[in-house]
Amino acid sequence: MSLPKVFEKPPGMKDLLPAAVEKLRHIEHQVLACMQRWGYTQIMTPTLEYYDTVGLASSTANNKLFKLLDNRGTSLVLRSDMTAPIARVVASLLKDEPLPLRLSYHASVFRAIEEEAGRDSEFVQTGVELVGDASPEADAEMVALAIASLQAAGVKKFKIALGSVGFLNGLLASLLPGRETEQAELKEALQNRDFVGYRAALRRFNMNDKAYAELEGILRLRGGREICGQAEEITESATAKAALRHLCEVWAVLAAYGVCEHITIDLTMSGNFSYYTGMVMEGYAAGIGSPVLSGGRYDNLLTQFGRPAPATGFALETNRMMQVADIPAQSHIRALILYTADNREKAFQTAGELRSRGGYMVETLRVADKESAASAPNGGTGGQYAGKWYEEIWTFV
Repeated sequence: MSLPKVFEKPPGMKDLLPAAVEKLRHIEHQVLACMQRWGYTQIMTPTLEYYDTVGLASSTANNKLFKLLDNRGTSLVLRSDMTAPIARVVASLLKDEPLPLRLSYHASVFRAIEEEAGRDSEFVQTGVELVGDASPEADAEMVALAIASLQAAGVKKFKIALGSVGFLNGLLASLLPGRETEQAELKEALQNRDFVGYRAALRRFNMNDKAYAELEGILRLRGGREICGQAEEITESATAKAALRHLCEVWAVLAAYGVCEHITIDLTMSGNFSYYTGMVMEGYAAGIGSPVLSGGRYDNLLTQFGRPAPATGFALETNRMMQVADIPAQSHIRALILYTADNREKAFQTAGELRSRGGYMVETLRVADKESAASAPNGGTGGQYAGKWYEEIWTFV
């Protein structure tokens, strides 16, 4: 019989100690306040959802879902993202609300992983969904709000890359018609940033020189506004050209926001969820190799819940942002009040007065007698007691 796992945690799960929680909550509050200023109101959904609805709609691979059965044998999942649960709510509890809807959230999501170092199975996301607006202005609002949210969180150096699933899908469909398996292989290589594997796949596929040149040329479509024009020159696909025009309009709106310095265009991006249909984005902060935010347009997801509507959104990876966010030092004054039973009332009154001032963290501790508090400073003087440092110590003995 194996020993009980007293201190171990399941793979990918972490404990957050008080200092980390304080940092997390600071980011949460600052970012949600920023989103509220842009007109987004917060929503909360259950941690558990039905597999047959939200689980299937999430586009998370089956082997990455945490699945379980309830006492009636119904399959449930721990939510793997927030977009699908919010789509369910928009199509049900909010079905009579006029569009567009602007919703924000802060929640833990769960994805099963192999036992690999540094990979999380539970992580915190803070994000928004804009439902009911198909315009370039809506996509640009997502990007501009993502930038404002990163700045609110204290992330100083970052870049946001914009891509287009519509462009990739249109290009691949026109050059590899009916060859869905090969299209999927190329998109997976691009999603994994495996450009060596992408080129190797192109060499394996049977295609003419023109098609090869166009598909290989995707890898050079990264840069500024000029990329839209370059991309239009390498494709004859009407679908791809329409997607490029939309992306160009998004850039024009972002120019009006005055945020283009933070943005690049990367047409090798394919999005990390299959429900994306249009513009996709990823945000990278200096010093972190993985994205600190991701998102995009998903115009077909709401149809699965019976309320067809265009939608776009993004999620910040709050755990990752904690590594680089520049958070101001907290100004709490840590105070200790020592008291004997006879002086309890006065001690508690003083504690209440200090707490009401704001900026105080006040602990109270009953001692047996005057001698027990003899080593402590008094009258609000800072010092140590029982191995801990306090900015103020008060004694009532």
